Amino acid sequence: MKREFRLTRSSEFSSVKKCGKSFPHSIIVLIKLPNPDGLLRIGVSAGKAVGNAVTRNRAKRRMRASLSLLMKNIQPGWDLVFLARKPIVGADFDQIITA
Repeated sequence: MKREFRLTRSSEFSSVKKCGKSFPHSIIVLIKLPNPDGLLRIGVSAGKAVGNAVTRNRAKRRMRASLSLLMKNIQPGWDLVFLARKPIVGADFDQIITA
C-alpha cells in the first residue's frame, strides 16, 4: 500500500476510532469515517494483545499486503482503520483477504 493512502498521525487514528462506525470480524475490526477531502486513507494497527513486536509487525504487514490487492475495489472518500485481533496470528493469507 502506498504511503499517500495511509493514515499516519495518532490524531487521525483517534478521530476515526472516536467518530467512525465499527464493523467487527473474528480476526479484523474495520472502522470507517467519511473523508471530507474525497480521498481514501487507510490505517493499520495491532495492539499488544496480538503478541510481541515481531508478531504485531507481521500482522500489520500481512494486512497491508492484502489491502494493496483490494485497493481498486474500495471507494474513495473514506478514512479506514483496520485493527488486528489475536486470531490473525494463525490465519492464512486467504482468510485475511476475505475478512
